[in-house]
Amino acid sequence: MAKLNIVLYEPEIPQNTGNIARLCACTGASLYLVGKLGFSLSDKYTKRAGLDYWDSVDIHKVDSMEQLFQENKDANFYYLTTKTKRLYTDVQFNDGDFIVFGPESRGLPQEYVTDKNALTIPMKDGQRSLNLSNSVSIVAYEVIRQNGL
Repeated sequence: MAKLNIVLYEPEIPQNTGNIARLCACTGASLYLVGKLGFSLSDKYTKRAGLDYWDSVDIHKVDSMEQLFQENKDANFYYLTTKTKRLYTDVQFNDGDFIVFGPESRGLPQEYVTDKNALTIPMKDGQRSLNLSNSVSIVAYEVIRQNGL
């Protein structure tokens, strides 16, 4: 089974992070929480959304993207954004790839959006964005479809 790494850069909504933690537990993906969180991991909403799956999550708290890059120099990083035309389905994901998602209210910083590894999930014109936990699920299951669980 390919190793999948889900990265949440400065997540803001505890329920989304709890849902994503549960997804990671069920799929075997590692969860990286990077930068300043908009909530405490002990927040009741975070815990409730993750239910009793928290003990099954391979979770890592990282201070910055730079630290994550330093610790994973040979890894591929893909950045989800609404500001590119390249679809997430156009990529062949590999073992150990990192899939990075930005904060709910503002998305990823521009320095990642312009990267050649920026990807998007198609949406109807005029809509701003999908829910973060839904977006993570969509891309995670594409990785699983390509590589197996």
